[in-house]
Amino acid sequence: MTSAEQHPALAAVLAVLARETQAPVAPAVQAEIASILAARHGVPAELAVDQREVTILVADLRGFTALTATQPAGTIVTMLNLCLSRLSEVVFRYEGVIDKFNGDSLTVLFGAPAAREDDVLRALCCAVEMQLAMRDLNNHYLRRQMPELHLGIGVNTGMVMAGRFGSQAYSEYAVIGNQVSLASRIESFSLRGQVLISENTYARCNGVASATEPKEVFVAGKSLPVKVRELIAIASRRLKVPRQEFRRSHRVEVRLPCSLRRLDNGQPVGEPQRALIRDVGYHGLLLELERPLAVQDEVALAFDLTLVDYQVNDVRARVAKVKREEGRLLAGLEFTHIGVESNAKIQMFVQLLVGAG
Repeated sequence: MTSAEQHPALAAVLAVLARETQAPVAPAVQAEIASILAARHGVPAELAVDQREVTILVADLRGFTALTATQPAGTIVTMLNLCLSRLSEVVFRYEGVIDKFNGDSLTVLFGAPAAREDDVLRALCCAVEMQLAMRDLNNHYLRRQMPELHLGIGVNTGMVMAGRFGSQAYSEYAVIGNQVSLASRIESFSLRGQVLISENTYARCNGVASATEPKEVFVAGKSLPVKVRELIAIASRRLKVPRQEFRRSHRVEVRLPCSLRRLDNGQPVGEPQRALIRDVGYHGLLLELERPLAVQDEVALAFDLTLVDYQVNDVRARVAKVKREEGRLLAGLEFTHIGVESNAKIQMFVQLLVGAG
């Protein structure tokens, strides 16, 4: 039984519209009318909920929280409001619907409450233009001696439940479901300036978007890896994602005990030393040392990745920098050799921590 059949008031409104327009009322219009009735006239909220395909865009400002600790409150408010204003202009130009602001991030819907045939294309164009807007904003900030801001974007397409959720006292339009969560997870993997899209989104863009080959990432709560692509350009619209500086990988903060031995001409020398891994990425890590190392020293490392049930014991690295911070001796290391399986496990470890964030 449809929502209109369940509720006479909704059925009556739809009948009047159909009679006056001499055409059936589109499902998206029916859903919006049901939402209005739910908010104003006490129609049960569930009557306004339907299942539909939606493209979800999630954008997040990189490093904004850290920026609030170093900049005056007035500067932060000015920067954030100007940024969100510019991004909102782009969203509205492509007829997206801002689902919510959440501090320094926003979620945008294409396909709810109203669906269009080109929802996916509009979402991708919106994502590219948001990154172009950030480039222009950063030029503006730099001219005024303000710090730069960078945006990470994730886009996913899938079936969601859309409609009004809440109670008679308060309700609001929203989309819920695994595909919404996945969009947020994909965004968390994007580096500054990137637009990452799911395979679902890429499959529905009808070949108009240029993107990298798919890469598998491990997401918390998913038993199998998820494929994502980096959006490069939309040639038919003459839109191209502006390139950022060379991106290496995510780094995640950890506290992992580690054993290391110095290498001399590739051979271990001296006794093993204990250290603590403070952060790790695909290409290197940061160590808190008990005994000093020098820049350019080469070491062999061994440590346990309990999250992925794996012991790493075939990694070699070179010391790239050494510093003291709050009484701790820290060394930044870059991997010079790593086994195939260890490399895959380290990436999985990093991805699971990123995706759980």
